[in-house]
Amino acid sequence: MPDPDATSSESPASAESAGSFGAVFLTTFTTVFLAELGDKTQLAALLLSAESGRPVLVFIGASLALISSSLVGVVLGRWLSRVLPPQQLERLAGILMIALGLWLGRQAAMSMFPLG
Repeated sequence: MPDPDATSSESPASAESAGSFGAVFLTTFTTVFLAELGDKTQLAALLLSAESGRPVLVFIGASLALISSSLVGVVLGRWLSRVLPPQQLERLAGILMIALGLWLGRQAAMSMFPLG
């Protein structure tokens, strides 16, 4: 049975090297789950749940927000994978992560040690 996500330009070897359904699903779940633990989104959901007293509604709203933001990432990633070679895409992602880390570090340092 052909893979519905595979395009006609992909060869069977490239589809196999991309990983099986289970491997891709498990890797994605684990990566996103660990990345989201203890971040400000989770803390915001915790506070909203405590303040509102309606944890089910907070869970539904937070889940839909995470699904929506993940959809943007998946669609953008799919488009970028067609435009850029994989090595260039990895390099670009690395540069973006370093830049975000430096910017966040600068913001934290400025709030801890205000000038003037």
